[in-house]
Amino acid sequence: MNLTEHYNQLYKTSSEAILAGKYGIDSELKNESDSRFGITLLIRPNEEVKANIQRFINELKKAEPEQYFYPDSDIHITVLSIISCSTEFSLNQISPKEYIEIICRSLVDVDKIKIHYKGVTASPSAIMIQGFPSDETLNNLRNRLRENFKNSQLQQTIDSRYEISTAHSTIMRFQEKLQNPKKLIQIVEQYRDYDFGEFDVKSIELVYNDWYQRKSTTRVLGDFGLR
Repeated sequence: MNLTEHYNQLYKTSSEAILAGKYGIDSELKNESDSRFGITLLIRPNEEVKANIQRFINELKKAEPEQYFYPDSDIHITVLSIISCSTEFSLNQISPKEYIEIICRSLVDVDKIKIHYKGVTASPSAIMIQGFPSDETLNNLRNRLRENFKNSQLQQTIDSRYEISTAHSTIMRFQEKLQNPKKLIQIVEQYRDYDFGEFDVKSIELVYNDWYQRKSTTRVLGDFGLR
């Protein structure tokens, strides 16, 4: 997949939808009894990159203060959604140790993963930072994980919603009617090609998480250091 083309197309269709008032509002964000949980393998950016992202978030907040913004602690890139968030799933259904063993096996000989955050894109209900892996290492790891999990007897729902191939981070979700869609898109336009920095991935986390990866409900099941 050409990530630049993908992000550009996503931005074109989504920004047009937002400006036309055809955006989506996530009504579950304020639902305190939301019990959708799953298991995810993820990457977290470093402090320098997160500081750059927060500067952008602060600009968005000025235009749309009532929306949902990701704090530093929750910003992530999904490597693979192993069990998609669902009300049907709870941690006592599985043995995390067995999942950790497959991940360790998949990480053998994985070279350095480097991510460059450059520019922003959108969906009809969110704003995202565009992530670009420096090479095919992340995709190769994803494919190895897919193969190893699908050849196991472990519970998993990999690729059941969609096959993940990007390296984006969602940083804003719409939880209320937008006050000024035009102003929002103007700010996003200013950051369309902004360089948020790059980082070497030091570790990958396996977490039990809610739909929004909130730190308060996340439980780290495994932390895998990279070379």
